[in-house]
Amino acid sequence: MERADLIDRITSIFREVFDDDSLVLSPEMSADDIDDWDSLSHIRLIVSHEKEFGVKFKTTEIGDIRNVGGFIDLLKSKLD
Repeated sequence: MERADLIDRITSIFREVFDDDSLVLSPEMSADDIDDWDSLSHIRLIVSHEKEFGVKFKTTEIGDIRNVGGFIDLLKSKLD
């Protein structure tokens, strides 16, 4: 799956989790950039992506992610 396609799909999930249809993701974006991104919404994001893409993330993998770009790279590695 191409990176651009992943960004489109994860944008839909982020918009649903944060209830914000105007949300535009960038690779540099992190939890600091989204007001409602707390520990509960973080878990909802991970679970939503696992369901959407049929993958499972390890706690250590998630803990190493610093921004949306890192998450995309991790997700892409699971799908390749």
